[in-house]
Amino acid sequence: MDEETIERVRTAVQSIPPGQVATYGDVADVSRAPSPRLVGRVLSEDGHDLPWHRVLRANGTCAPHLAREQLELLRAEGVLADDGKINLRQYRWAAVPPPEEPPSLF
Repeated sequence: MDEETIERVRTAVQSIPPGQVATYGDVADVSRAPSPRLVGRVLSEDGHDLPWHRVLRANGTCAPHLAREQLELLRAEGVLADDGKINLRQYRWAAVPPPEEPPSLF
């Protein structure tokens, strides 16, 4: 993992505003990191000073070992969870383009 990639990931995570969230994949896309797993690795090894709690799994859930603290921090910013899951359509970081709808077959 090179320093330039680490810095791009850190900058992307730092850019997520309070009250919004992104997935590991979103951060990978925005930062041009090679994979969402690398984003998770950067946050676990070097993300203590970042708003790591704003980064979620692709399905809007938190990592189980961090869920309680992460949901508390998000709640303090106005991000509400429904049964432990964040509504990505409602809270997703505006810098991330919405997923494209699949073409209609009709």
